[in-house]
Amino acid sequence: MERKGPILPVSLAGDDLATCRPEELTQDMDDVLRPLLVISGTITLTLLIGWLIDRMLRMADARDSDTRIWGLLRRCQLPLQVLLASAAMQITYDVFDLELRRNDVLHSVLATVTIASAAWLAIRAAGAFAENVLSRYAARTDDEARVRQFHTQLAMLRRVVTSILAVVAAAVAILLVFPSLRALGTSMLASAGVIGIIAGVAAQSMLGNLFAGLQVAFGDSVKIGDTVVVEGEWGTVEEISLAFLTIRIWDDRRLTMPVSYFNSRPYENWSRGGPEITGTVFLQLDHSTPIPELRKHLQRFLLGRKDWDGRTWSLVITDTTASTIEVRAAMSARDAGDVWTLRCAVREELIAWLRDNHPYALPHIATTPAAPRPTTP
Repeated sequence: MERKGPILPVSLAGDDLATCRPEELTQDMDDVLRPLLVISGTITLTLLIGWLIDRMLRMADARDSDTRIWGLLRRCQLPLQVLLASAAMQITYDVFDLELRRNDVLHSVLATVTIASAAWLAIRAAGAFAENVLSRYAARTDDEARVRQFHTQLAMLRRVVTSILAVVAAAVAILLVFPSLRALGTSMLASAGVIGIIAGVAAQSMLGNLFAGLQVAFGDSVKIGDTVVVEGEWGTVEEISLAFLTIRIWDDRRLTMPVSYFNSRPYENWSRGGPEITGTVFLQLDHSTPIPELRKHLQRFLLGRKDWDGRTWSLVITDTTASTIEVRAAMSARDAGDVWTLRCAVREELIAWLRDNHPYALPHIATTPAAPRPTTP
């Protein structure tokens, strides 16, 4: 079959590469190398600035030993470096004309990282200043109860400030970084009254716990470090948040309860009014128990105990039944931890002393018939 028409030459890929101009290759390499150099230089400069600031804070901490603020501010190094890197990336992209504005996704990501790191830095700085104020206050006063109260209030304020900064950062990021959502934000503000009523009804429990937490923190009813008895569990208040309160029980379990519980139900606070406390031990004994000798032995035992503070002690009969009597031994201690140890030691000592010296004083079950009632002549 005869072919018609001229035969056209087929160009190969190698021919295209061979015919590429040097100016085009240089432009392509420049488009790749310039962003890499800018990014690497920005990261290197950011790390250098962060290292210099950390060295300055370390030197200031070593020179000024009266305050902890310089050492605490070193925790802000990571959010500071992230903030400097994200802000520097945006500045250098504009300065070196790397067409960041055309890449909306990259610009939005950098702007969001800048806003989030700024909020992160503010939260870390606020925490550092709060811890420094607490340590200085604890060094100036010897009242442990006031220190615990101040610690509770500072912890609650830190949580409130953290929540506010997080909400503000999220709102700024939505309104500034994503312009398409501004219309939605405007319409939400216009209907804020209706939304507020709906949100208030839906989040009634959460808002109740929030206001209860503020009331507990500034009302001095319970503080971090207080020894409490809640729902039959004895423990120490370990953490108070905006909505929940955590109690560390004596066996290292954690009991988490809503803060509103402490405004609506009764509970025991052994640290209220001072750490001193009086413990009691109840014994069920026989009617023939030598109470004066038992009282003297308790006194001798308490004089040899370091966890007894020497304020008060007593041993009395508080109740009687048909078969036993109830003996109460009371002794005072410096704090809740000492009184728990002292109660256990007193209970063990009194039972062992009665078993070894007066075994008839321990309760027993009568197995012989009762004596007959005398007849009247």
